[in-house]
Amino acid sequence: MVGDDQETLLVALQNSLARSNLIFIMGGLGPTDDDRTREALARVLGRPIVLDRRLLENIRAWFRRRKIRMSPANKRQAYLIDGAQSLDNKNGTAPGQWLETGSHRIVLLPGPPHELKPMFQESIQPRLERFRRSYLVRRVLKTTGLGESRLEDMIQDLYPKSRDLKVTLLASPGQVEIHIASASERSMSAADIKAERLEKKFLSRLGDRVFSISGEDLESVAGRLLRGEKKTLAIAESCTGGYLGHRLTNVPGSSDYFLGGILAYGNRAKIKLLGVPEAVIRKYGAVSPRTAAAMAEGVRMKMSSDIGLSITGIAGPSGGTPRKPVGLVYIALASDLGTDVSRNLFWGKREAIKFQSSQKALDMLRRYLLAEENSPSKKPAEKK
Repeated sequence: MVGDDQETLLVALQNSLARSNLIFIMGGLGPTDDDRTREALARVLGRPIVLDRRLLENIRAWFRRRKIRMSPANKRQAYLIDGAQSLDNKNGTAPGQWLETGSHRIVLLPGPPHELKPMFQESIQPRLERFRRSYLVRRVLKTTGLGESRLEDMIQDLYPKSRDLKVTLLASPGQVEIHIASASERSMSAADIKAERLEKKFLSRLGDRVFSISGEDLESVAGRLLRGEKKTLAIAESCTGGYLGHRLTNVPGSSDYFLGGILAYGNRAKIKLLGVPEAVIRKYGAVSPRTAAAMAEGVRMKMSSDIGLSITGIAGPSGGTPRKPVGLVYIALASDLGTDVSRNLFWGKREAIKFQSSQKALDMLRRYLLAEENSPSKKPAEKK
């Protein structure tokens, strides 16, 4: 990461040229005075920058199509380092540049991801194929319900001894990812076969603790199962303050199965909006298995949903007691099969506790739906 200071840029570019044959430089190709990448690289290479008339016309056309007046400053973006090839930018005015000089291949790309990513895929990746020395495949298994050390204890004996097959664990609150990297000098399919074999071993060992092997987040997995089982969901939240609803509605098409939620933060809201008996809160408290169950049952009845899901707890940093510490969260799931309540003690700051609470609630929902999906009544009868 390099700032816009000219001298800092020059030093970074000189260091890069001294140690690397392939150099990517992202950002600093805009029209303003602090966009200095072109000029700095040209100075380091001892090359002039030259105006490309075709690029200038392309930039003018970009503004004309959008009925926007082009600033004179945008003319700067039509300058190329002498000897460079321009790279088309379909989503902005800053063209990229590909430059070969001696043993160096230098790539200049604009910084915004919606410009940079398609430019790399369309213009850079094909050019890099001639430099390929091996093929690399990555697979990611997402797990929940296990800590990093516990997960490693379960799978450590499966770790590969081969140098071209590596495993890395990436932990975050409520989730641990298993990253498999497989390399082959022969082909992409050879690398993929090795990765798949190891993935199957992990899946066999971990079972339903793995919730995704395709990059899905937990709310997407739960949503897909809800849609597949033709079930509807309503939620009641207290300490998470709407976080669970936010995650559910981040999934496109969630209106197919998510009916809505009630944010019942205070006790009066739990009583009036969800029908939690006042005596339950008085006797057991707002953070208790009885209250969590009543919240889930209440929202299910109010919304006429197949499933009711509730969260109530102490997110901190204050409000905890020795008997009910910060991080204590009860989560309940109500359905026509009854009501299950989970007691949890999460660690971390307020935001981490809120996320872990929503993660556990989604995992409870996922496991319930998997059980429904695999119930004997759903399996086809054997032919006689």
